[in-house]
Amino acid sequence: MKKKILSMVLCISMTAAALAGCGNSGGNQPASNNNAGDTKEESNAAEDQKEETSSENESGEGKVLNIYGWNEEFQGLFEKYAKDLVPDDVEVKWVITPSKDNAYQNKLDETLLNQENAAADDKIDLFLIEADYASKYVDSEYTLDIKADIGLTDEDLAGQYQYTQDIVTSEDGKLKATSWQATPGLFAYRRSIAKEVLGTDDPAEVQAALADWDKFDAVAEQASAKGYKMLSGYDDSYRTFSNNVSGPWVDADNKIVVDENIMKWVDQTKDYTDKGYNNKTILWDDGWQADQGPKGNVFGFFYSTWGINFTLLGNSLETAVDDGGKEEVGNGIYGDYAVCQGPQSYYWGGSWLCAAAGTDNAELVKNIMQRMTCDKETMLQITKDTQDYTNNEEAMNELAASDYASDFLGGQNHIALFAEAAPKIDMSNTSPYDQGLNEDFQTAFHDYFDGNVDKETALKNFYKAAVEKYPELTYDE
Repeated sequence: MKKKILSMVLCISMTAAALAGCGNSGGNQPASNNNAGDTKEESNAAEDQKEETSSENESGEGKVLNIYGWNEEFQGLFEKYAKDLVPDDVEVKWVITPSKDNAYQNKLDETLLNQENAAADDKIDLFLIEADYASKYVDSEYTLDIKADIGLTDEDLAGQYQYTQDIVTSEDGKLKATSWQATPGLFAYRRSIAKEVLGTDDPAEVQAALADWDKFDAVAEQASAKGYKMLSGYDDSYRTFSNNVSGPWVDADNKIVVDENIMKWVDQTKDYTDKGYNNKTILWDDGWQADQGPKGNVFGFFYSTWGINFTLLGNSLETAVDDGGKEEVGNGIYGDYAVCQGPQSYYWGGSWLCAAAGTDNAELVKNIMQRMTCDKETMLQITKDTQDYTNNEEAMNELAASDYASDFLGGQNHIALFAEAAPKIDMSNTSPYDQGLNEDFQTAFHDYFDGNVDKETALKNFYKAAVEKYPELTYDE
């Protein structure tokens, strides 16, 4: 049943031609009824063979390496740590499509559905997936087994966190992707604001004050009395609730299940909004990002590993222009943040590399995966260079026990906290629908937080949006 559902998900929102391709999973074309058609097909086949041959480099693999992703994070890492693996006669092409409104998945799906008939230089070789929809691709024929098909060994993969492999292992036991990062979540707070509200910025003492949701709410009240907001907006605490649910978004009968823990997020956020404990921003909007900067009045933000180095650090800086017109990055509030575990353990996101079925660069894909996700020294260096948390338990434990310090976090060794949190990550309740349903749920309830609709109407609006996006799903009236 699950595989059937996954196949249906992969076909959603495709064109009519793409849908026909999905139904014809074997890739067999209808037989021609005349000799002229047969001759034309033979000619086309010969031209295809010629193109395949002409598209090989000196190593016998493809001349173009096509990599699909939703932002430039991995592209930057690849350029710094793995570009030397690419032969001089191979061109690397990046196809970047933002994730919003499922745009990346739709682009990826359309291309994968046409992969078998694509020209050699147009075939996807490597593509990235997120935790929110990993199983959609893992349990499909569009991804290769990175052990049997690509050649990574148990020894290569031995240092990784187990959950990063569990989530991308197919129902029939094949490992279908690999990641350079692990993504436990923490609570990042402003040291200066913590001192005013709590009288201390020490991470251990701040954690004691925020150790559960009742204490967190009490600090929100204290912060408000001092003129500060506890959170920036509606979506800030969402992942701490959605990643601690008792079951997946969709049950075995294709019915949407709104977990009780997600409704706790609704109630808390409505309460914070009505009491003025947030600035009514929305995740990723300009106001939310500005709240993380020098002029922000927000106590803290829930962030996982990538968020600290990839988002929070950038948002905390300010830009200045000198007399010559040259743009410079000012100091902003660099050093004024610190992190603690927060009221509840959680994870947020994570990126995995998949080898696309039909790639003509299998050996190069293997080398990239091996370097970027299996090599301890590479991942250790990535963490030292970027402050990200990488997927090698031994390397991260070494840094956790060392004198490693983040200047951005005021000299704190945040790797130690991540190393404590990472083994607790549980992704057993993920589903192929997570990204779409999480986005639709948050969007539907923004109107409730704004006071435009009541809770029941917001829930109905969510269900309506959900079944429009995923027609195969049902829900209780």
